[in-house]
Amino acid sequence: MKPGEVRQRWRRLLAASPHTPALPTARPALLPALLMSLVVALAVAESLAHAGDAPLTGHPMGVPALGLPPGEPGPAGQGPGGRPLAFVGHALLALATTLPAGLLRARPLAAAALVTPATVVSLAAFQTLTIAGAAAQLVTAYRLGRAGPARDRPWAPLVLAGVPFPLLALAGHLGGGTGTYAGTLTIALAALVPATLAAGAVRHAARVTAAHEDLAGTLLEHTARGERARIARELHDVVAHHISMVSVQAETARLTTPGLPAAGAERLTAIGDTARAALTEMRRLLGVLREDAGGEPGERRPQPGLRLGELNALVDEAREAAGSATRLILTGPPVPLDPGVELAAYRIVQEALTNARRHAPGAAVDVELHYGGGLLRVRVRDNGPGGPGSPGGGHGLTGMRERAVAVGGELRAGPGPGGGFMVEATLPGAAA
Repeated sequence: MKPGEVRQRWRRLLAASPHTPALPTARPALLPALLMSLVVALAVAESLAHAGDAPLTGHPMGVPALGLPPGEPGPAGQGPGGRPLAFVGHALLALATTLPAGLLRARPLAAAALVTPATVVSLAAFQTLTIAGAAAQLVTAYRLGRAGPARDRPWAPLVLAGVPFPLLALAGHLGGGTGTYAGTLTIALAALVPATLAAGAVRHAARVTAAHEDLAGTLLEHTARGERARIARELHDVVAHHISMVSVQAETARLTTPGLPAAGAERLTAIGDTARAALTEMRRLLGVLREDAGGEPGERRPQPGLRLGELNALVDEAREAAGSATRLILTGPPVPLDPGVELAAYRIVQEALTNARRHAPGAAVDVELHYGGGLLRVRVRDNGPGGPGSPGGGHGLTGMRERAVAVGGELRAGPGPGGGFMVEATLPGAAA
């Protein structure tokens, strides 16, 4: 999407919004019109001054291109009574080299097609050009470069602004006319006009690059939203379905199995509760994904952290599920942490407890949180067998390590110093 289209879209949105305050109606074209009128008036005034200084005999308006030798009278009406003709000719030249610049905003190519030939003719045939005309030529070249090449005429900017004045300066140098006012002005234009054309082209290229970057960012955002929507659908259709089936089957087994021991019923109840808790968090995640993808917002709840009630609930759940000793050990005065750090620490503890139940069933587990030195150290270790059978290469450890790195910390996992398996994370301390 081009920058102009983006601005137009924002203007339409602001105009359609009922909360947009009414702005006073402005006339954006009035100021450029006044400036253009001033430039044309200055050009005409300067050209009339040149005409007043022109000799009454010889070439009127200094016209060597007519082929008349210097000092001889020109065609009829160019003697002492030809002064009005000189004034009229200079005024027309001034208008031809400045007035078409008024088309620059709407038709820069057409403006350049009128201004450049008039300037070349004024310099080559009449050996005169106003300062306003030179400025109009430079502005025309810049706007032509800034507008960019037309698709059907990519050569037009070079032909209309890049080539004529260097060729004119070269022709004047070969003809020995570089010492005059017009020759000096031609050389200056030969250097400045291509430079302003290049400056405008650079500005156009920068705008095009920015537009492409905006378009790429928009496409990337839409792609990401589509991917989030797809993930949300997959989670809902596959994962959530299977988790809900686990909850239903656990509850059904507890109610329909004859002679089920009390311990078995408790385990089935725990399975159902865990599945329902997983469904609750899954629905919360689905709500966030759908909201990011442009859908209806889901139920929003605070993310878990290191509040004592949440940690105790997590440890109690692990103790009841594993049927083994699980302790929570806090050292140092607890301090408020960044919510992202607290969430990372909670998820690391949660995943480490799950790994301990899976790979070291029945082993005692210690969860240690140490506050001090501007850091939070999280250590989860068990007294299981450890060694090669430990959870050292699965997705769980990879996810824990990624969470720690994402908040500026680090994580180590491996056999503990006294046996068993240990997960230790060092995370940033107090929030700034």
